[in-house]
Amino acid sequence: MASAFKWTIRILAGLMALSLLGVVAYRFAPAPVTPLMLLRAAGGDPIHAPWLAAREIPPVIVAAVLTSEDQRFCQHHGFDLQEIDKALAAEEDGKRLRGASTISQQAARDLYLLPVRSFLRKGLEAYFTVLMEALWPKARIAQAYLNTIEWGPGIYGVEAASEYAFHHPAKRLTAHEAALLAAILPNPRRWSAASPTAYIRERARTILERMGRQEADTACVKSLGE
Repeated sequence: MASAFKWTIRILAGLMALSLLGVVAYRFAPAPVTPLMLLRAAGGDPIHAPWLAAREIPPVIVAAVLTSEDQRFCQHHGFDLQEIDKALAAEEDGKRLRGASTISQQAARDLYLLPVRSFLRKGLEAYFTVLMEALWPKARIAQAYLNTIEWGPGIYGVEAASEYAFHHPAKRLTAHEAALLAAILPNPRRWSAASPTAYIRERARTILERMGRQEADTACVKSLGE
């Protein structure tokens, strides 16, 4: 019994060491592939995921995505307690469930985990989020997210998304195009920035209107695009 306990502790310690090594490695090196990419590839999707350096990511897409996905990205430490409270209140009122995941959580999920709904995955997502927030600057989290987020079947990252939707590199994105890309992120396999529905166009307009008011709240990632 004692021997089994010792081996369990050793295995857990080894897994923690490996996870820490993985987080440290991606702090400096690009992520060549993610679990989601491999899962989609197994289902027949290609993998188009060019990685952009921080200076190559245009400020308009940073502002658009933060406005759409995580307006308090620069203020929280991985978890937006205000959004969590709103989500819980909506659930108690019987309303449609709303997402409360931050960009930090989404980056942790994309980089290290499979998109499987379970309490174990949520626990691991929280674990990796804490590690990334502790070991990475905010700008690196945003950079990794913008380079690995799924933007369509086989399309990962802002460079691939811009080429796919607008037929030009990300550095030429306009504010309107950036808002369209941000608008489809809740379901990029259903919606298209190239052929937006009326709902997506309206959502993009709302994002575009709010982007100008987000400048102070995106100061922590101002190194992106410079």
